[in-house]
Amino acid sequence: MVTGKVVYDLIDERWLKKKPQLGKPSNKVVVTFDDGPSRQLPAILDILGEKSVPAIFFWQTKLLHPLRPWQRVIDEGHEIGSHTINHQNLTKLTFSEQFRQILSSITKIEKITGRKVRYFRPPFGQYNEDTMVILQELGLIPVMWEISSYDWENTAQSEDIINNVVNYTKRDSIILLHETKQTVVVLPKIIDGLRNKGFEFSLLE
Repeated sequence: MVTGKVVYDLIDERWLKKKPQLGKPSNKVVVTFDDGPSRQLPAILDILGEKSVPAIFFWQTKLLHPLRPWQRVIDEGHEIGSHTINHQNLTKLTFSEQFRQILSSITKIEKITGRKVRYFRPPFGQYNEDTMVILQELGLIPVMWEISSYDWENTAQSEDIINNVVNYTKRDSIILLHETKQTVVVLPKIIDGLRNKGFEFSLLE
């Protein structure tokens, strides 16, 4: 039985947690959003557009249908990655169940958007060696994060979400956010706070 790995103590270099990991350090950071596409997506895109910030969205494809504003995500320079079909813990699934969750997800995204999916993030940040075999077979880049906002926990403490990101982000950090109401509220302050500390924003390339 393969043991599941948990992201919060992750030292597995096969997963991207920082932007370069292969190149020269920079002051650029990467903003990512999990668990969409949600009803909060248009508001998030409005803020990102106003602030000129690119982002990567990791989507559950059970929430993705042609009427979601996926075209706007692409047109405005963002990336769409897979977060499986319906957010199941991959470490509790068989190899074939994991394969279906990942392959079906990227297939649906590609069918709707017409663009190849390059990035994958596992639900709950949990994976095992079956996951790694599948990602390699499908040619997907495994992406985790270095900085977590904990925006799904701090639903009533917006300042905590801001501080979790602004106070701890480092050069080249990949930042984890979610498509939630509280994230929409704090997102402008997070972006401004990071810029005030000298950070710029980019995608992974």
